[in-house]
Amino acid sequence: MRIAIADDESDVVDFLKNIVEDMGHAASTFSDGATLSQALVRETYDLVIMDWSMPKKDGMATLGWMQTSLQEKPPVIMLTNRTAKRDISDALNAGADDYITKPEDPMIITARINALIRRSAGSGAFETKAVYGIYEFNRIEQTVTVAGRTVAMTAKEFELADLFFRNRDRTLSRNYIMETIWSTTAALATRTLDMHISRVRSKLELRPDNGFRIFTVFGYGYRLESIDKR
Repeated sequence: MRIAIADDESDVVDFLKNIVEDMGHAASTFSDGATLSQALVRETYDLVIMDWSMPKKDGMATLGWMQTSLQEKPPVIMLTNRTAKRDISDALNAGADDYITKPEDPMIITARINALIRRSAGSGAFETKAVYGIYEFNRIEQTVTVAGRTVAMTAKEFELADLFFRNRDRTLSRNYIMETIWSTTAALATRTLDMHISRVRSKLELRPDNGFRIFTVFGYGYRLESIDKR
């Protein structure tokens, strides 16, 4: 998972970054709401953790901007020193999915992050076996069957296909895909990504009559789209 952390207090950022990375996730850090907003336009994140009182654009203003400016809004945990019920309800009503009152124990923060990731991922995302139309994924054996026929795939091809199906109907940035699958965002990896996507599309026969297609989102990345065949 890729998690954005925004807070103008560097010690808070470092504290949260260590928690996120200890959980096995990648962390991107920001010191204000304006730079966070710029990153959200360019990149894909699975979760945003941001402070209420940030410079340039505070948490509430950033929440409002996300609601009106992003087609696909990641879930948000709001960090706050405020404890009044009215403030908490205002944040939740503005679009936050959860809140953390500072300071908080790392175990509680970890549990809240895990709970929100599970809720946002939807049913089947973390199951060992998952079925999407004619496609069945076995995540233990790393195999895919298409209409009952097992398709030969390399480990990276399987990981890439599984990433797309877990995130079907969600646009993924190139950097998000490369960081998740290859642990790098190096420009040299872009040809590798394009080659693997071409192979996955061909091997799994991802086309409208089979219920899914992968298409390029110019200047951003790729999207696996569900096709209604009715």
